[in-house]
Amino acid sequence: MKNVSTAYVLWLACLLSPPIAGLHRLYNGKIGTGLLWLFTWGLFGVGQFVDLFLIPGMVEEHNANSQNRLGVSSTGVPLSPPAIALTKQDLTRDQLMVKLVKAAAARGGKLSVTQAVMDTGVSFAKVEATLKEMLKSGYVMVDNHPETGVVIYEFIEL
Repeated sequence: MKNVSTAYVLWLACLLSPPIAGLHRLYNGKIGTGLLWLFTWGLFGVGQFVDLFLIPGMVEEHNANSQNRLGVSSTGVPLSPPAIALTKQDLTRDQLMVKLVKAAAARGGKLSVTQAVMDTGVSFAKVEATLKEMLKSGYVMVDNHPETGVVIYEFIEL
């Protein structure tokens, strides 16, 4: 964080040596105008004099920009929680089958595709393909719910 008193000391340096006018602007991150002040002796003294009143605002602006870049408020509190990257690992065929069996066991041995998607977090297409594969292998039977007509996979051994 920049300090107003340091900026004023750098502003005063031009009184000792006019060719070094604009150091206070460079200090506050205003590189373009700082170099302009440096090469024109503070816009021939006029800009240097005006800056006498602008320095507190320059320091405040620089500090606010620095805090925004760092992601903290003026009191040092983080503006937003840090992001945590999560990676989703795809389940193997066998792992998905185990999850489907556990989900069916929790539902009395019967499971719809939608229920399986909710319990496993895997896509509809992958769940349905796996259930059909289990059907071909003889692990499950297919039936329809008597009231809704929803396709229900019944796990025979449960």
